[in-house]
Amino acid sequence: MRKIIFLFLILISFKISAQEVNIIPQPAYLDIKKTQKPFIIDAKTQIVVIDSALTPSADFLNDYLQKYYKLKLNITNVTPGGNFIKLISNTRISEFDDAYSLIASDQNLAIIGTSKPGVFYGIQSLLQLLPATASQQIAVPSLVIADHPRFDYRGMHLDVSRHFFDVAFIKQYIDYLALHKMNYFHWHLTDDHGWRIEIKKYPKLTEIGAWRNGSIIGLWPGKGNENIKYQVLPNEIKITPKDAVIKTDGIRHGGFYTQEQIKEVVDYAAKRYVTIIPEIEMPAHSMALLAAYPELGTEPNKKYAVAETWGMMNKYNNVLQASDTTFKFLENVLTEVMALFPSPYIHIGGDEASKVWWKQSTASQQVMKANGLKNESELQSYFIRRMEKFVNSKGKTIIGWNEILQGGLAPNAVVMSWQGEKGGIEAAMQNHKAIMTPENKMYFNHGQFVKEDSLTASTPSLLADVYNYEPVPAELNTEQAKYIWGAQGCLWSEYITNPAKVQYQLFPRLDALSEVLWSPKEKRNYPDFQKRLKAQFRRYDLMGITYSKRYLAN
Repeated sequence: MRKIIFLFLILISFKISAQEVNIIPQPAYLDIKKTQKPFIIDAKTQIVVIDSALTPSADFLNDYLQKYYKLKLNITNVTPGGNFIKLISNTRISEFDDAYSLIASDQNLAIIGTSKPGVFYGIQSLLQLLPATASQQIAVPSLVIADHPRFDYRGMHLDVSRHFFDVAFIKQYIDYLALHKMNYFHWHLTDDHGWRIEIKKYPKLTEIGAWRNGSIIGLWPGKGNENIKYQVLPNEIKITPKDAVIKTDGIRHGGFYTQEQIKEVVDYAAKRYVTIIPEIEMPAHSMALLAAYPELGTEPNKKYAVAETWGMMNKYNNVLQASDTTFKFLENVLTEVMALFPSPYIHIGGDEASKVWWKQSTASQQVMKANGLKNESELQSYFIRRMEKFVNSKGKTIIGWNEILQGGLAPNAVVMSWQGEKGGIEAAMQNHKAIMTPENKMYFNHGQFVKEDSLTASTPSLLADVYNYEPVPAELNTEQAKYIWGAQGCLWSEYITNPAKVQYQLFPRLDALSEVLWSPKEKRNYPDFQKRLKAQFRRYDLMGITYSKRYLAN
């Protein structure tokens, strides 16, 4: 009788599994063997790894099974007669980079990758074949998957300057990216509102720059600040009233990552084949830096403070002086940063630099005259080119927001296009790599719905709009389109103060973005994605991830 019941349960689980293969992002090729029995993972299943380079991926799979299913499997380099999951590296299985095949039968399951990341991506698909409830026996349908990424750059950003998030959560965030086969984490470490990375040569950056004495209450301009007016004029910025004092909650906020913690996070990400791109803002968005080292500003005698309000802080002058002293300081900072991050890319910001402060600065005007620069836009280009030359001398490449196009693009720079697609198009037409992250679709700090139930930025970025976004603009010809490296979602933390809110803003738009960047364009189907999303939500319940229940009503 027990045997009959067991076989019945197996058949039921097989039937459900066969009907519900809901992988996000959608694989390039999927063939479910509906008439064949499933592969059963139980306590006796072994993970086979012949190539020791794949051991971190085997460990990742085992840790996941132990955490969510209470199954700890034996990892071996000897292939048993059956009941095993085998991880294999074989460059010949596909013409594509980082591709994988996943083949499941009732006897065993094999994940074959053209690279170590390829094997890891196969594991992420396997995790989505598992049930969303804990069980001592897990049925995986018999199937064949052949899959590869569409874009080489599949990125997600997190701003930790406005609100700081600890190392444990940063690791969690990296796991979210890994689950969705994303391979770049843009870590926004410095801004007007806090400097978050230890620089040993300049300790005041974290002693002073990592802390602010309050944050505005509610949406910008904040409760009690409604009557403060800002006028951005060609040669000056007027604040009315002149003696305006910003009202905040008065709560001290801050924190920073030690260099040892940075190394720990970089190592954690590397095991998940996620490259971390650090961002050190310049020449603007530098109030936290200037609070610590005011001599680097265009008003060296001014008492700078770490910003307590949001918005473009250049209204209070957050621009660095384009002097040799500043360049040497930034070179020393970047030397320490580059030693911590093996990434071949360093993000140097370059956005929202008000030219007014350079116009008003005698020293800036002297720099312009000495270098034959016609205007302040050319001064910005000069600044970026100086820093690029240094970064290139260390064997690395700079990435900057699309404003780095102003005054002439630095020779080897990658452009991150956030003010629509124009910057990315312009960069690609100049044969420069471009990453598309237009604010109206790719900024996940914006609301998910027309009427949001919590504080969010500006107009909504709807799930359907994210899913239907095409990173390659129609204006580009075939040759130019090759310079669209990929796309990225951005999560700015003005109104995000805790991990649950990060999750809420991230999911399920990250799912949509992952499919845009991974799956073949012709495979995209929004109704089918919505169907698969229901299974993903059950998985998020298992993992304890916060998301809006409003999606379940659709």
